[in-house]
Formats: sequence, structure tokens, C-alpha cells
Amino acid sequence: MLSTYWVGGGLYSLSIMTILLSHEMGHYLTSRRYGVPSSLPYFIPFPYFPFGTFGAVIKMRGAIHDKRSLFDIGAAGPLCGFTLSVVCAVIGIKLSTAIKVLGAPPNLIELGDPLLFKLLERIIVGNLPPHYEMVLHPVAYAAWVGLFITALNLLPIGQLDGGHVIYAVAGDKSKWVYRGLLPVLLLLAVFYSAGWIVLTILLLWFGINHPRPIDGATPLDPKRRVLALVVLLVFVLSFVPAPFPGGSLMEILGGLLRR
Repeated sequence: MLSTYWVGGGLYSLSIMTILLSHEMGHYLTSRRYGVPSSLPYFIPFPYFPFGTFGAVIKMRGAIHDKRSLFDIGAAGPLCGFTLSVVCAVIGIKLSTAIKVLGAPPNLIELGDPLLFKLLERIIVGNLPPHYEMVLHPVAYAAWVGLFITALNLLPIGQLDGGHVIYAVAGDKSKWVYRGLLPVLLLLAVFYSAGWIVLTILLLWFGINHPRPIDGATPLDPKRRVLALVVLLVFVLSFVPAPFPGGSLMEILGGLLRR
């Protein structure tokens, strides 16, 4: 799958800001529902390749009462953002074009395929001929970025959305999930993309432990446990091991040794 960052900036900006806003408003409205004081979303601009943004955040002040409210607040954002990403993906893939890889314009960048994109491309476009790739429309690229951000937020660690969800599900036992994830991220850096090292360092810097809610004893009800499986499915559909192929530590080291 390919994309370009030279054209379609207006459509991309509108699409990605809509996705990010829906994600943060999911958190905001759910926080207000449970009486947790929260700010409106802040957008963090970054006018450079590859995303043009560092995303959006809200500030929550005050403690969360119990695991059920923690789960709802943590899950609401990714579910809302994922829903808008799917809508943009369907529209964007219909507007995308397929080109032959050989002789493709030089301003294209290669992207890894999330599972959701593979499924939607198969349904909407069908099987591409050999040596052909999809060049994503800006709306589709915004959907790809939205899924990438959703997957990052759903990593089950620390103060990320996935950290909230896994703590609500497993309580203090979730620390073993956090600790087990770090070597997985390092393996992803070695074999898929060196950028995972940067994320690992940031997670360690900001802390991997999750604070306890006021009531840490009341377990989740069956409905929320089923919804936790839905959140896991969203992560699986959104995650891509190598967002920008060709930059693993193994490949970088191999290139250095060949010089």
C-alpha cells in the first residue's frame, strides 16, 4: 500500500482532525458522565511528515471512582476514533487508485497494511493484479493514521487507553501484561521497525504502572467484559507491526555492515 504527502492536504486535515476529535470527545463526554472534571480536547500540531500532527489530548483532573468508570472512559475514545476511521477508510478506499509499482512516481511512501485495510480493500476493490498497489486517497490516508493512533493508544500499558482497559479487566495482575509488552516492543523494533524503541523509551519515561481507582475491588460486569473483547478486536484490526516498512534494526544493521 502506498501514499503521498504532497497533495490533498485539506481533505486529509479535515478527516484526521475529525477522527482525533471523535476520539477525544469520547473520553471527554464519558468523563463528564462520571463526574470526572476534564478539559476540552487540545490539538497538537506538527506540520511535518508523516502525520502533520501529534494527535489530540484532554486533561482529566481528579480520581476515577471505580473500575467500571475507568473502563468506560478508557474504551470510549478508541471506539469512537475507530468508528470514524472505518467510515473514512471506506470512503477513501473507494476514491483511491491502483497503479503499477514499477515506474511509480518518486513522491510515494510505502505503508504497512493494518488488517482492517486488507479486508476493506478485498471487499471494495477486489484482488489487485500482480505488481499493482493502492495509492491512498488523502481521506484513506487519514483513516490509516487514525487506525495507527488507535492501535498505539490501545497498547495495554501505563496511562494509555489500553492501560486503563487492561487495569479495569485484570486489576493489579495487569502489571504482568505491562512488563510482558516491553520485550515484545523490542522484538518489533529488531524485526519490523526501529521506531518501536522510541515508543518503549517514552513509555518507560512516563511510567508503566497504573494508579488505582478509589474503588479497586468491584469487578467489571459481564457486559463490559464482552466489550473488552471488542476493544481487543479493534486493536487487532488496527495494529501494524511495520507502519513504514524497511526500517527494522536488523535491516539498518545489515546496511551498515554492507558499507
